[in-house]
Amino acid sequence: MSGRVPLRPLSMVEEGDEVLVGDPATGTFVAMPAVGGVVISALLRGASEEEAAAEAEAFAGEPVDMPSFVATLAELGFVDDRPGVERRAVRTAPIQMRRWMAGVSQRAARPFFGPVAWTCYTVLALFCLAVFVAWPSLFPSPARDAFLLDDVGLSALLLVPFVLVSTALHEGGHWLAARAIGVESRFGMDRRMMLPVLETDLSQIWTVPRRRRYGPLLGGMAVDVVLLSLLLGARLLIRQGMWSPDPLVEATLSTWVFVKLAGLLWQCMVFLRTDLYGVLVNVLGCRDLWRVKTLMLRRAFGRLTPAQAAELGSAAPADVRAGRWFRWLWLAGFAGVLAWFVFFVAPVVVTVLVWAAEGLVLGPLSPRFWYALLCAVLLLGPYLLAACLAVREYARR
Repeated sequence: MSGRVPLRPLSMVEEGDEVLVGDPATGTFVAMPAVGGVVISALLRGASEEEAAAEAEAFAGEPVDMPSFVATLAELGFVDDRPGVERRAVRTAPIQMRRWMAGVSQRAARPFFGPVAWTCYTVLALFCLAVFVAWPSLFPSPARDAFLLDDVGLSALLLVPFVLVSTALHEGGHWLAARAIGVESRFGMDRRMMLPVLETDLSQIWTVPRRRRYGPLLGGMAVDVVLLSLLLGARLLIRQGMWSPDPLVEATLSTWVFVKLAGLLWQCMVFLRTDLYGVLVNVLGCRDLWRVKTLMLRRAFGRLTPAQAAELGSAAPADVRAGRWFRWLWLAGFAGVLAWFVFFVAPVVVTVLVWAAEGLVLGPLSPRFWYALLCAVLLLGPYLLAACLAVREYARR
């Protein structure tokens, strides 16, 4: 044991009796005992293996197996054995940007996610809730509000950019909130059960203390709440007779309320990997609750392999404690997703399919046939994409 170990620029965050060590450039993070943090701190200072081992022994009161520990660091990719070579970030979604994105400065983004800003977001969320309670008629009706025009096909075409813009604004909120604490993020596409989703990879928030992670996790919902409150405020002015816009403007506001509310309620499903799931994991101090949930379900139904049993046995205590109830919440969540789908998606899909069928029966010689086919494909395309991602994920496994 001799010489120095060249490490990549690693981050370290103390969390109780453990230290969270990671490489922000690749998005790889692991939790290890505090003594591991002592060794890494020494190596990052330029200490030799002998000096780092001495510091660790003084801290732990017993010798440390340095060769084994250094080998583990190398397996994790924490050793800089290829100086000057750019490391690719670990993929967390089937379709994803390769590079991290910064954009605006931390100073410019910080005011939007400070204490005053979060107070405003909370007030606006309460306002939205009060509006729906006091004026239930403003709650969206998908079969009506999803269609901006009398032309069902054209309305379906217009709904696609509405959803894309709404999702982009939501994910932009995550990105901007991440910049407010000085970390970078990247965008990608994944699926949640049968639905495709855009997502922001916030892996780098593990480089900051736990209390500072909530802003990026909730940044998307903050943007949703602001937009929804503005839309409801405008609709309330119309209802009270204080504003009389063109009917198309009013219909546009209704469609936007439908789209934003559907997205906001989707994020409330903690039994999926949504924004509030990320908040839950952070509050409970979990490391890999999603995987532990899967292992505990397999054990409950007698399908746990010996290798998986060993993996579960080495899981973090916080994950095991949460997994005892979260696994059943996840199972029950299928009913929640089904209810969301039936209320927000099914009426729109059924209306478009009935309309499309009327055009398709006219045959390929009719322009209406191709128009109906195009609208149906654009509406059902995202669900077909989710199915393809599911097949691709299963094939990789």
